Amino acid sequence: MTNGFDFSPGAQVPLTGMDGGTAATQALASAAYRDSPVEALVGINDGAAVSAPRMSLFQPNLGEAWAHAVQTRMLGASRNELVQSFGVEPQSVVEHCLAANRIRKERDDRLSVLMIVFGVLFLPGVLVWLGAFQLRKTLSALSGKRKGAGAFGGIVLAVAVGFAVLLAIRPPFTGFWHEYFRVVMIAPVIGWYWSKRICERTAKDLRDRWDGLVKGSGVGAKIPQAVPRNPDQIRAESLRQSLAKLSAEQNSNVVFYAGPKGILGMGSRWGSWHMAEELVPREGLAEIHPFRSWDVIRAIHDRLRMLERGPLHTGGFPKASIRHWVVVPTGAGAGKISRPSGSEVEGYSVKDFEIQRICNEQQFGKGSRHYLGIQFVLWDGNLVITLMVTVTVLAHTLRVEVTGHALGPIDGLFTSGPPAKEKTITKPVKFWETKTVSLPLIDTGEVVRLAARAPLTRFPGILNYLGGSLKLPEPFGLRHTWADKPWQHRFMADDALRAATPVLRAVHGAAIHVMQENGVDTSQFTNRSMVLGGMVQGVEPRKADAYDA
Repeated sequence: MTNGFDFSPGAQVPLTGMDGGTAATQALASAAYRDSPVEALVGINDGAAVSAPRMSLFQPNLGEAWAHAVQTRMLGASRNELVQSFGVEPQSVVEHCLAANRIRKERDDRLSVLMIVFGVLFLPGVLVWLGAFQLRKTLSALSGKRKGAGAFGGIVLAVAVGFAVLLAIRPPFTGFWHEYFRVVMIAPVIGWYWSKRICERTAKDLRDRWDGLVKGSGVGAKIPQAVPRNPDQIRAESLRQSLAKLSAEQNSNVVFYAGPKGILGMGSRWGSWHMAEELVPREGLAEIHPFRSWDVIRAIHDRLRMLERGPLHTGGFPKASIRHWVVVPTGAGAGKISRPSGSEVEGYSVKDFEIQRICNEQQFGKGSRHYLGIQFVLWDGNLVITLMVTVTVLAHTLRVEVTGHALGPIDGLFTSGPPAKEKTITKPVKFWETKTVSLPLIDTGEVVRLAARAPLTRFPGILNYLGGSLKLPEPFGLRHTWADKPWQHRFMADDALRAATPVLRAVHGAAIHVMQENGVDTSQFTNRSMVLGGMVQGVEPRKADAYDA
């Protein structure tokens, strides 16, 4: 038993959830295979940061930084709690990060052999070439700030080439060292050629996976290192348990309300409707029959399950997820979240008897609160609509509150495919015409960068120190961190607004029915419900959690 989760069944093959994954899942998974600059992630979320490299030659690209950061953050032994990713299967994303890291590791193992052969035996030449490329990369980075810096980078590389030719023609010394210095600058070029072929093979594989995931036809992630084959494979067993722990946390019934940010993972609150009236006996009765908040919530739960049924065959609501949630308050600027623990919690989820107690008793003052949520995952996971219901009874007043939350599509950075490696040039003879020529997937500078990083991939701490790393925003969740606003998409906005009216009426109808059965005069509740039914038809999204008034 570990953290309340039983791993006794033994070795299991991790499976991709949600019937192969949704578009949002595959979009996030595709980031593990990308070769674009890592700085693009910073523009999406202000909490993300990329530490400046001490040597730009060791700086990771987006795929390398993303796969390493997500794997460490979501599977690390000392990691903090995660925010649930509604509309996304986080285990599938992490599995693709593991698969991408495995592909790069196999490439780096081959590059490391070449670096040992050519880097150790011809160390002076390798150091000269690495220094030239580092200086060229630094000057190229300054080209946007200083005019002419980019041209100086080309000059540096030309000087290195000239030096290699000079040594090959007129090497110094005599005897063995004469012949050694003749090839000391040429041998690394041979190693570079072999490295280029290895890098191009891997780049093609990574870009094919990237393209397949974005288009929805990507292959599943292969992570044999997560399947222990005997009891002595502690590392594989630990990885398998971490993946199982991730799935258990994803299925938790505890969510966190972070002020203006709304419920983490569900989005900010864009609408709120309240029905609060006095509980008085129906005419002819001395007093009402006692009932509790849980009785009303249970009736609402049963009524919401019937929403997908309608009198007309028009499609209507898809099957929704209806769950009881324990909502924990947290600060808007909190750096981490803390899940409840104790005998009332099992496998990251609060037990049913404790949920009922919270619903009936924790309605005022400190402590977590109970909400009943109905959630629609639409547009292949790109739109998550959640309507939360809470029932409170204070003194003689019963209050039924419905709030709407919407989480928009994944940022467009994750849905873009690999750009074609080509350029348009002018024909040499027919200069008035142009043609498009294909470029190699990996250029010279990229081969040098990968070869320089390869021996250090077994020492991620040193590699992060030299090349920098990606810091993920906290509290971290794969889905809400990179989500855009749904109101910029016409049909997504329509779906969010249309869902509110039938849900609100179902909630009010179930609550009024329970009160009628228990002898409550429901005339005031019925009038208020009709007023809210009219208001919700003209509702517009607003910042309900900002309290602008």
